[in-house]
Amino acid sequence: MTAEAALRHYLCACQSRIETALDQVLPHATTQPERLHAAMRYATLDGGKRVRAVLVYGAGRALNLSPDRLDPPACAIELIHAYSLLHDDLPAMDDDPLRRGKPSCHVEFDEATAILAGDSLQALAFKVLCQNQTLQGYPDKRVEMIETLAIASGSRGMAGGQAMDLDAVGKELNLAQLENMHIHKTGALIRASVRLGTLSTPEEDGAKSRALDHYAKCIGLAFQVQDDILDVGGDTQTLGKTTGKDQAAEKPTYPALLGMQEARNMAQRLCEEATASLESLDEKADPLRWLAGYIIKRSH
Repeated sequence: MTAEAALRHYLCACQSRIETALDQVLPHATTQPERLHAAMRYATLDGGKRVRAVLVYGAGRALNLSPDRLDPPACAIELIHAYSLLHDDLPAMDDDPLRRGKPSCHVEFDEATAILAGDSLQALAFKVLCQNQTLQGYPDKRVEMIETLAIASGSRGMAGGQAMDLDAVGKELNLAQLENMHIHKTGALIRASVRLGTLSTPEEDGAKSRALDHYAKCIGLAFQVQDDILDVGGDTQTLGKTTGKDQAAEKPTYPALLGMQEARNMAQRLCEEATASLESLDEKADPLRWLAGYIIKRSH
């Protein structure tokens, strides 16, 4: 089996697993308040690449952990990601009517319901970690997981990055400023995904954790570079969201700053650095190696 075929198989397995796990932790649509719970399920299920969940599973696999131990943190990270996309699409933020190939939550329901659904998904993510039975007897690990996700989600992570992004509209940023913004906006949650995987083992190997963290830092930035490339060169139907919005909104991007070819070169360099950081890990880390290449070659 080629690496590409092996990655497709692994992605499908992880995507199927996380979809089932999310279906179980989300309130049923018939539970009161029905409209809110329906919106939460609409925004979370049946869509997305699940890259962040795959990173949780991949990091855990590299450390020889069973997928059962990884379901709770994988669910938590996907719930936070779904909430972030839901709020990003709101009229006050990116004002995007399309997400994952279907109407955004505020379009399908209404703006107030979408805001409450995002709030509720964020809260549910922390509930899932608090009730994580796989770390029973290891309270310090559970607390560190919660802290990791909280920092990655808040003003020192994703929300802070979004604030920087909004503030940068119409301004020219240099490369260091652009990287700092995306280390927070996109990279923080991707880095947290890998960290949650490493925290799922009671006996943590410091050297392996550091290698995995450097990998995550590199692919987090590479992911955003590729997103910027797709916003310019992709098409709305394939991407599942509106293309060209960053340019129309006068947002700073890697292609705008570096040119398209140099942006592609940067993504490739980050992919190679990410893969090199896994040299000390055996073949169980192969899905992470494959994923690094997928992130810079994806078309959506």
